[in-house]
Amino acid sequence: MKLSDVIASTGVIILLAAFLLNLYKKLPSHSRWYSGMNFIGAGLCGLSSYIISFYPFVVLESIWALFALYSFIVPRGTFTNESE
Repeated sequence: MKLSDVIASTGVIILLAAFLLNLYKKLPSHSRWYSGMNFIGAGLCGLSSYIISFYPFVVLESIWALFALYSFIVPRGTFTNESE
């Protein structure tokens, strides 16, 4: 198994774990854990795609990772009035 396969498999496992935990109501989508898992998983998938020169997926996973990082850093409700 190539290094890119190991990296991609790890990333996919993390992404799927976050998805399943959210689906079964064990991890809310607005939690930092969920955002962190999405950031790490997407980052690993993007890195593995870069290693094998599959650039469309690099773009997809980079955007996914950036949004996950943003939601990890910026608290939920910063730009909305959730108190109403």
